[in-house]
Amino acid sequence: MWAGLQALLASGARGTHLVARLSKQLCSQAGSRVTIFALSSGHGKCGVAVIRTSGPASGPALLRLMARLELPRPRTATLSLILDPDSSEPLDRGLVLWFPGPHSFTGEDCAELHVHGGPAVVSGVLQALGSLPGLRPAEAGEFTKRAFQNGKLGLTEVEGLGDLIHAETEAQRRQALRQLAGELGRLYQGWSETLTRVLAHVEAYIDFSEDDNIEEGVLADVNTSVRGLQAEIQGHLQDARRGERLRSGVQVVIAGPTNAGKSSLLNLLCQKPTAIVSPVAGTTRDVVESALNIGGFPVLLSDTAGLRATQDPVEREGVRRAQDRLTQADIVLAVLDATDIASDSSHLFLETMRGQGDPTRPCLLVLNKADLLTPGSHQGLVGIFQGWGLTPVLLMSCKTGEGVEGLLDALKEELAAICGDPAVGSPSLTQTRHRRHLHDCLAALGRYQQWHERDLALAAEELRAARGHLGRITGRVGAAEILDVIFRDFCIGK
Repeated sequence: MWAGLQALLASGARGTHLVARLSKQLCSQAGSRVTIFALSSGHGKCGVAVIRTSGPASGPALLRLMARLELPRPRTATLSLILDPDSSEPLDRGLVLWFPGPHSFTGEDCAELHVHGGPAVVSGVLQALGSLPGLRPAEAGEFTKRAFQNGKLGLTEVEGLGDLIHAETEAQRRQALRQLAGELGRLYQGWSETLTRVLAHVEAYIDFSEDDNIEEGVLADVNTSVRGLQAEIQGHLQDARRGERLRSGVQVVIAGPTNAGKSSLLNLLCQKPTAIVSPVAGTTRDVVESALNIGGFPVLLSDTAGLRATQDPVEREGVRRAQDRLTQADIVLAVLDATDIASDSSHLFLETMRGQGDPTRPCLLVLNKADLLTPGSHQGLVGIFQGWGLTPVLLMSCKTGEGVEGLLDALKEELAAICGDPAVGSPSLTQTRHRRHLHDCLAALGRYQQWHERDLALAAEELRAARGHLGRITGRVGAAEILDVIFRDFCIGK
């Protein structure tokens, strides 16, 4: 293709016009699949903006913008003028990179233009690309979609890439990077391959056992493999939703009686006036939320209405919402006024917490307004609550900041226990979609156990259904793989 372009340019005098004519023809003939382009870096003024293309017309389009005879060396940054393809007016001087398929992110021919990030420059280059035949602006996520369609990424890796882009904390980044690297996909694909093998063995037994071509004990081996797979999937599911909590944020709920300092604690942890603070009891009527990064873990911190009996219908609704949020909490920060622990409101709150108590859910008892306590009374007060079995107990003052470091340290420990270390051990389950398909896979394996001694054909269907659920997680389902395993393992007809 490029040899014809070089031959036409041998005259030299009309080189620029010939580049435009032949490149336009090559763009229109580049293939039936449309080439896409988009700004891949952030919008707004910046030092460098990255504009990408993907598709068969990427090469001809790059020649038009560079007015060159040959494409740059693959995967090598080349400094070049970037020209308007119609007027040959310079748009910018920047770096150009060429990624011929299949060795690119999408698996197709791709190009990148690293230009200055001013809005006029970016707009000019995008308009130039849009004027070329065979190119159109990319839809949201279309580059990644093409990478999946061309086998460059599995579905779990695509989800990991999305999580990596949206990661706001160190722990989220580590988890997303492992998923993008394919660890979770390889785990699920390994289970899928196990099901492919056992399904192939069962179908081979159904079709060829009468010909004495199948070794004895095949079905026993299948049953052993299925039981082992069930145990692995169940262990993977019994993770206390660590990966999902880390991905979406740990729900930390501040609860307590009125005027205990809940809103003050929210403002102190957020380091800004997020909630209204007032000496009037019952100021907070709704749930006030704020996203935080605490110790590298994502936290959705919620301030709630004070728990008390009230005749005010608006406040009563706030109390109901507070109680609902408590049932959803991963960690509870129970705030009491350290100077008023003997009050009816404090006792009512403690009784409410005991009634809604979940022994597996962490609860940190925060005794606020420690600055108002008399000297020497701190330890005795903590001892009272510890005697009631309420631990850990943290004394602090939202007014002076005393004890806030101790609270943060205790909270970090609880967050680390809930989320775990995403860089250690087997990859965590991160998506509700994965959990649903894994439960469906386990159900199908359970039905296989019910059918394998009564009707082997129905049992095989359950294995196929189980394999289908795993395939929906990874995006890889194919009947041809089963045939490959049959002939490889049993050499039927040899």
